[in-house]
This record gives sequence, C-alpha cells and structure tokens, in this order.
Amino acid sequence: MDERLKENELFQTSHIMILTCYTMFASILIGESFLLGWESWALILIVTGIACAWIVHIRAKFSEYTRLWIYSLLMMATFFFYGIHATSTYDLSAVMTAVISMYTMTGVSKLIFLCQGTYFLTFGYDIGRMIRDGVQFTPLEVTRALLHIALIIMVGWIARVIIDRWGRVLGRVGREMAVLKEGTERLNDFLANVSHEIRTPVNAVMGFTGVCMEKEKDDEIRHNMGSVMEAGRRIHDQISDILDYSEIYRKSLAINREDYVLSSIIFDVTSQLAPFMNPSCELIIDIDPKVCAVMNSDTVKLKKILRHLLENGIKYTPEGGVYAHIFTIEEDYGVNLCIEVEDTGIGMEEGEAENSLLGFYQGDSSRTRKGGGLGLGLAIVHGFVSALGGFMMVKSRAGAGTKISISLPQQVIDPTSCMALAEKDSLCLGAFIRFEKFANPDVREYYARLMTSVVSGMDITIHRTDSFEELVRLCETVSLTHLVIGKEEYEAHTSFMENLAKSVVVVIMAKKDFVLPEDSLCVHGMKPVTTFTVAESLNMKPGKRKEDGKRMVLDGVSALVVDDEPMNLSVAKGILKKYGMAIDTAVSGFEAVDLTDANEYDIVFMDHMMPGMDGVETAERIWRQCSKKEKKTAIVALTANAVSTAKEMFLSKGFDDFISKPIELHELERVLKRVLPAEKIHYEFADDHEQTASGTEEKSAPEQVLSGVDMRQGMAHCQNDEEFYRSILEQYASEAGQKAQTLREAFEAEDYKSYEIHVHALKSTSKLIGALALSETAKSMEETASAGKKIPEDIHERMLKDYLSIAEAIASYTGADLSEGSRAGTAGGVSEAEPGKNSILEFEAE
Repeated sequence: MDERLKENELFQTSHIMILTCYTMFASILIGESFLLGWESWALILIVTGIACAWIVHIRAKFSEYTRLWIYSLLMMATFFFYGIHATSTYDLSAVMTAVISMYTMTGVSKLIFLCQGTYFLTFGYDIGRMIRDGVQFTPLEVTRALLHIALIIMVGWIARVIIDRWGRVLGRVGREMAVLKEGTERLNDFLANVSHEIRTPVNAVMGFTGVCMEKEKDDEIRHNMGSVMEAGRRIHDQISDILDYSEIYRKSLAINREDYVLSSIIFDVTSQLAPFMNPSCELIIDIDPKVCAVMNSDTVKLKKILRHLLENGIKYTPEGGVYAHIFTIEEDYGVNLCIEVEDTGIGMEEGEAENSLLGFYQGDSSRTRKGGGLGLGLAIVHGFVSALGGFMMVKSRAGAGTKISISLPQQVIDPTSCMALAEKDSLCLGAFIRFEKFANPDVREYYARLMTSVVSGMDITIHRTDSFEELVRLCETVSLTHLVIGKEEYEAHTSFMENLAKSVVVVIMAKKDFVLPEDSLCVHGMKPVTTFTVAESLNMKPGKRKEDGKRMVLDGVSALVVDDEPMNLSVAKGILKKYGMAIDTAVSGFEAVDLTDANEYDIVFMDHMMPGMDGVETAERIWRQCSKKEKKTAIVALTANAVSTAKEMFLSKGFDDFISKPIELHELERVLKRVLPAEKIHYEFADDHEQTASGTEEKSAPEQVLSGVDMRQGMAHCQNDEEFYRSILEQYASEAGQKAQTLREAFEAEDYKSYEIHVHALKSTSKLIGALALSETAKSMEETASAGKKIPEDIHERMLKDYLSIAEAIASYTGADLSEGSRAGTAGGVSEAEPGKNSILEFEAE
C-alpha cells in the first residue's frame, strides 16, 4: 500500500466507518436470520466475529493496515453467509456495489479485488445450487445474471481507477507540499541566521553609542546619539521577536523552568517599557497580594508575555490608560497565574483579534502608521502561552479598547504572600490624589481598583481625600504614618508636604523624569504604579532620611570573599574595608571551605563561576560545616549575570541574597542590612574630609581618555577613588597576557567549559574598569560557550586582539609593566592593535 495513503485522513477515517457498517450489516443479518429461520450456529460465529473486530480495534494490537484486512475478511465471510440463501441471490450485486464504494475510501486496490472475488464466489455458489435444484434458466434470467456480473466488474474497475488517480494526486500534492515546506524551512533558517548576525553589531553600536554619550558634552549631539540608541533598541527587539516567532512556527520552543519571584519579573518588564511610555497614558499594574512568593515557570517567556501585552496596550492607547491585573487561582497542581490586561485604546474590528494571533498582522494602514512594528506581539504571546500549557482570550471592540486574559499553570515553591508589611498594625495610610485630573473615567476606575486591591489584600485601612482642605483636616484628626500623593498635588502644596514629611512618609507617585528638591524629605515613588511599589513605600519608616549624611559602619564583622579572579578580589576588598570589616579572601572553592572550617565568618561573598568547584557546591559544603558547628553564616552570591532569573536561581539554591558585579554600593548596603544582625550595623557621621563608603564626595574621572575604556564608569565602580581605580587598571593590564593565553589554550582544546569560566571573568573585569564594548563581546562568547556551540574563531581572535590592545593603552597611561604576552600578543598570533584604532568597533562594523 502507498505510504501517503496510510497517512491520509480519509484512509484513517475509513477504518471506523467500515467497522461500523460491518456491525450494522451483521446486526440486520442476525434479525433477518431469526425471521427466516436460517442456520442458528452461523449466528454465533457472526456475533463472535463482531466482538473480535471491536476488541482488535480498541486495543489497537496490530497495525492499521492489518486491522483493516481483519475487518474486511470478517465482513466478506458474513456477506457469503447472507448470499448463499435463495432469497438473496439477486440482491447481492446491490449490496456489494455499496460495499465496494465504501472501500474506495481505503485507497487499497487489493480490497476491491477481495470484494469482487467474494461476490463471484457467492454468486457462483447460488448458480450451482440452482442448477442442482433443477431450476430452468430462461433467457431473461441469463441476461439478468450477466448484467449483475458486469455491474460488479464495472464498479470494481471504476473504484480502482479512482484509487489510482487519487494516489497520483496525493503524490503530486505531497511533492509540492514538500517543496513548499523545504522553502519555508530555508526561509525560517535564513531569518534566524540573519537575525543572529545582525544582533551582534547592533549590540556593539548600542554599547559604543552609550559610551560616547557619557563622554559627549554637546546637547545636540547627545540628543542625536539618543536617537541612535532608540533605533538600535527597536531593531534589537524586532530581531528578538523574529527569532521567537521562528521558533514558535517551527515548534522548536524549549521550555526552561526555574523558580522566580513575581516582583523581579515586574521590575524587569516595567524597566523595558520605559521608552514606550507617553505622558497621556497611565500604566497601572495591580498584583493581588495573595500571589505566591515563589513559583516555577519559564521566566524568560513569562517576561516576554507580559512585555508584549503591556507594550501593545501602551502602543495603541494614545490617551487614557492600561490596566494589568495579576492574580492566582488555586489548583491541584499548584496555581493558575492569571494575567488580565485591558486598555482604553483604539481597539480592533470584528475578526481582527483572531487574525492578530496569526503573526505579521496589523490593522488598517492608519493603525499601522500609529503603532508600527512587525505585528508579531500577540502571535508570540499566543505561542508562548500554548507552549506553557495555558490559554488566552482576546476581547476587543473598535474604539472601545481591548482586554486580553491569560491563564498559565504554575508550580508553587513558596505559598506565602509575595508582599508583606513589616508593621501592619501600626500603619495609618492616607491618599491625596484628585482623580478628576484624569479625563478618562476608566483610568479613575483603574486606580480605584488598585486601591481596593491594596486595602483588601493587605488588610489595612486607607483614608482617601479629594481636596487639600480635607487632607489638612485629616492630618489634624488622624495620626498618619504614610501618605500617597500625586505629582500635581505635591507641586500645588510643596511647603505643606515637606513639613508633613518630617513625621510622615510622603510618597509622590510620578514619572521617572520628576526631580525632587535636593533637601526634600519626601520619597519619589516611581511610575508606573504597581502594588509592589505601594507595599515598598508602606515598609518605609518616617524620618528615614535623617540617616542621610551618615555612613554605615560594620566594625567587628568578619567577611570572606571568594573569587577565582584576583582583580575582583582586590575590588571587593577595597570596597568592603571602608565599612570597617575584617576581610579574608579565597581564590577557589576548596580554599574557601578550608578557611570557613578554620575560622568563623559573619558573611561570605561567593563568586558563582569558578573552576574545580563552583559557587553553589562550595556554599553547600560551607552550610554542612555550619550545621555541624550549629552556627549561621550568611552567604551572598556574587555574579556578573545581573538578571532576575540569576537571583531567583541563587535564592532557590539557599543563598541568603544576590549582588551583581560590578558592585553597586546602594545594592551592597541593602543586602548587608538584610542578612546581618541589626546589632552589628551602626551609622556614623562621616568626617568632612573623608571619602565615605557611600561616595558622597565624588572625584572626577581622569582627564586622559583610554581608547575603548569609559574611565568615568570605571571610577564609579571604584567609589570615585582615583588611586584605587589606577591600581585596578594596573592589575588588569599586568594580567592580560597570561589570561589571553589561557583563553587561547581553552579555545584550541575546544574545552568550552573552561573557556566559559575564563571569558566570564574577562566580561566581569572589563566591565569593572569601563571597557564596556569588550565586556559585551566577552558576554556574547560566554553565551556561545555555555550553549556548547562552536566558538567562531574570527570573533575569538578579535576579542583577544582588543583585550591586549586595551591592556597596552592602560600600560601607557599608568606606566605598568606588561608581560611579554601582553606587549606582543600571544604565540597564536594575536597582534598589537594600531595606536588610536578601536578594533572592537571596527570588527562590529564589518
């Protein structure tokens, strides 16, 4: 049998149709046998045959082709029993014609021959019986018999011709489909390859534009560079969309599940949406406080789902607002994470919603001009939702906005609330926002829903006022601890709000470009407004800003810093010693385990990627040591992979917290306050001539500019301490030759694991000194090595060339001694870059 017929839907349907017709035919025959008194023993065989046929079908014990022959043989046996009786002789041709017509659907010519053979055998038996019984054949009966025989021959011939032509058509269609499929696959591969190739130089253009913007003083040129950055960002996002859509179309999506906290996802998404916001559109994100603290899903796809939904809402809402409601519904397997996004935008015509899920679809030309883009957003969301086992609904009406509802199954890791209030019983919250300033009534409704969610979800009371006079009376009668106000309300009554902020936490909800006076005691609550930002504000204490002008002191705190990169150890020691900590260092996990066994530390800063024993395994061994000694040591992860998913991974592994490299002081102090006992932390006023740990007294970057290095960025990473920064530069340059040789050896040995670890270190140290473009190139190589893909030799060689070129420039600036490898390149042929030539930029431009 032709394989293409086996795969045909009609062939597969014919099985159950033949079995059903066989059952009906046999049932009628059984009834007729009882009425006419036919042989009862044969009826037992017919019933047994029907039962066996259904058992074979239900259990699917044999192949479909074999089962088809079993049904057919049983049907032909039943047909023979029916035909051998005198009353059925001249009915046989009509019954068999119907049977042959039905068997045409199977596409099996041999079964047509089986039907014809069974008919001729049965009809021949009847003719023989009639001759034996002495029946006289008149000319009419002879011609009648010949007509029946000719009918079956002709019907069988027509059935075989249909099957043959049908097979040819399917073959031709199959070949054409194969050609189209191959062409589509080639096009998808081409789009994916082109997208990958474009993304690298686009990243370089954006990186170097950012570096140039930092150095440029002319406002007009900076504005133009900002336009270049914005264009690069749009291209980068569109390339990512093409790659996502290509994976969805080819059904090659990989699901990478990991633990996550929703607040981190929301923060990442709102940061990405900043370029899309416009003053006429309010974004409100209402998260139910009952949402679980830690869940498990594919966080990358979850972030893209949220980003596309909110971005679409903002893009097609010229004025009004976009409201996102996120909540969970408990299920046996965990929870369904429900995301509802609605807007007051232009909406869609009837039928557009369904078409928008197909990809590359936009509305009419005027809509396209307003929104732009590739029209892939909702198609990508639909593909990701399906891949994660969820469902999606779209409701929209032209001119009346759009509402998109999504439900995604999630595993629950920590069922506690995703947000909590430290001193809920003592809270007294007020709100002074004139809702009438929002022209669209739906926006007022959105903010009302958010307030309701905060009050009911956190079980607190809110005193809401609509006028300044009411606020004054409220402050006179109620002891407020927190007050949430809008930007316009603050600007209209600045002096009152600043005076109130001495005893009350006054939070001003305003967009990012809003700037408070330098001496203000109020708090800038950054828009978009989310339940998380409200909860964070409620956890602030009145008078918190009175700690300004003081520095954190950690005398008596012992710390261990673990990192295989000596330069990172130098930087960490330089930062931590200013807090008065006693600091030890370890260059490997094995050394760290020995030190923690011999000494007691209050906190351990642990690098993640280290050869031999990585940070996670090292932390696990230290925890086992601590449990034996019945003491607690806080372990904080240090990594250059500064993404929310990395943080969630470390938290799920048991780390107390996470700090990204290069170390930011405000983030470091936040973590120190969280993981160290309160009695070990105190504050002192910094001496006027002392460089404080918080960097309040800034030094300007050196006047000289190093090619490929943003020295102001590097100085910021070193607390604007020029001497400290200079020592880091010298160390970077002096180690370059040896590290370049190590990278080359790992590349030539195709030891991608070692290569990943060493290029990860290069990414971190280059970012630390301000060599941002080199850091981005190293990051790209790290991702390639991590995926186990072949490392492109030309990019590897260019990276080493740029590394050594920067080291040479640093040596010229600092007067540091370079190894022979750093000065002349490695033995593999990495040559010194021409003076003043930015080889990274040259390479990316190529």
